[in-house]
Amino acid sequence: MAMPVQSEGADRAHRLKALSANVTLATAFVLTAVKLGGWLATGSMALMASAVDSLVDAGASFVTLVGVRYASKPPDSEHRFGHGKGEAVAAFTQATFLAGAAFVLGFNSAQRLVFPVPLDSLEVGVVLIAGSLVVACALVALQTWVVRRTGSTAIAADRAHYVTDIAVNAAVLVALAVTQVTGWTRADPVFALAISGYMLWNAHGIAREALAQLLDAELPGDERRKIKQAVRACAGVRDIHDLRTRFSGDRTFVEYHLEVDPGLTVDVGHAIGDATELAVQTLLPGTVEATAHVEPFGIADMRLDDVVAERS
Repeated sequence: MAMPVQSEGADRAHRLKALSANVTLATAFVLTAVKLGGWLATGSMALMASAVDSLVDAGASFVTLVGVRYASKPPDSEHRFGHGKGEAVAAFTQATFLAGAAFVLGFNSAQRLVFPVPLDSLEVGVVLIAGSLVVACALVALQTWVVRRTGSTAIAADRAHYVTDIAVNAAVLVALAVTQVTGWTRADPVFALAISGYMLWNAHGIAREALAQLLDAELPGDERRKIKQAVRACAGVRDIHDLRTRFSGDRTFVEYHLEVDPGLTVDVGHAIGDATELAVQTLLPGTVEATAHVEPFGIADMRLDDVVAERS
């Protein structure tokens, strides 16, 4: 196997992810404190939902920070594939936090819907939640910039939290405005229930993306086709089979059986394998580890491709 090709700026990517995680964590604690103060002042269930969402975000951001730092560690004797799945574990933990908070808020909102309670100091709540909305938008812009440059799963999951936070803040503003204008006290828990549902849906999306890494899902079909084309385009290659791929954080693993002419020497076959590995490594973004198992062309053996085709 050729040594993995690490994209230029890998250290910069780690620094960007750490910067985003630190800024996000600090922002989460500030937003939580502000929204809790607003909830105490107004008694708004929707504002409480937003405060709990921010509290969950704070815990999730801490998990993200830990996950990003763990994932950046190089391979060692006990983790020869590296530590990239630390980001996926962090993302799945975030989804669990978010789903749990959504269920609790949904239950409390339903109670408030049945037994409505009048709200106080709505103007204070509007000002606080409007400020939180501006801060959340700025944070999502930073996270989007970092994700585009690093492909971090954990930062992407954290960004999904704060995209939710933007929607939550907007919903709270509408709830407070409707309550203030109409005096309808059930508007607040209705919006809180909607926020809880959105949080649950968002948790599902985060968990699905994280599980794709944790369960070693294959790369998309178009990327697999490009890998096969790149390998077959190399001189001396007769065919390729049993391609297996997976990804872990910003690291991609590619393995395949490479068929070459049976009469070639081991040295020549090994050189062809190295050439194909380099072609794959330069084809995909991020850090790529490619491994070619060189075999004589036309060999009759048990193939993973055949097993997968039978089960499809």
